[in-house]
Amino acid sequence: MALNYSSKINKIRTFALSLVFIGFGVMYLGILTKKIEWLMAIFFILGLLCIVFSTVVYFWIGMLSTRARQIICPTCNKPTKILGRVDACMHCKQPLTIDKNLEGKEFDEKYNSKEYRKQIKNQHQTNDSK
Repeated sequence: MALNYSSKINKIRTFALSLVFIGFGVMYLGILTKKIEWLMAIFFILGLLCIVFSTVVYFWIGMLSTRARQIICPTCNKPTKILGRVDACMHCKQPLTIDKNLEGKEFDEKYNSKEYRKQIKNQHQTNDSK
């Protein structure tokens, strides 16, 4: 069974879209409890907060998307955006990297973490000092 990778930008957009639907669902619960006005108001406010937070997330990922590196995927030949050192194609979900040292290695999102970069840097410094 092959692993199904997803682009970071698409993951965040999916999260924001789910917040919209969660907000509508919470507001619908408010309509169902219209006999208890204070509970209805709480559900409406929570639903509205979910939708407002979704708008903030959409704005944030839009700004992040404008700074993402755009490359042509070698598998599907379509332009895609990469966040970090490793990511997946937005179209065909092919694992991609912009780091020559990671080419040929198994795809892992840990390569994007600062801790991993510090660990690699420390290993290189230790090897250079020997």
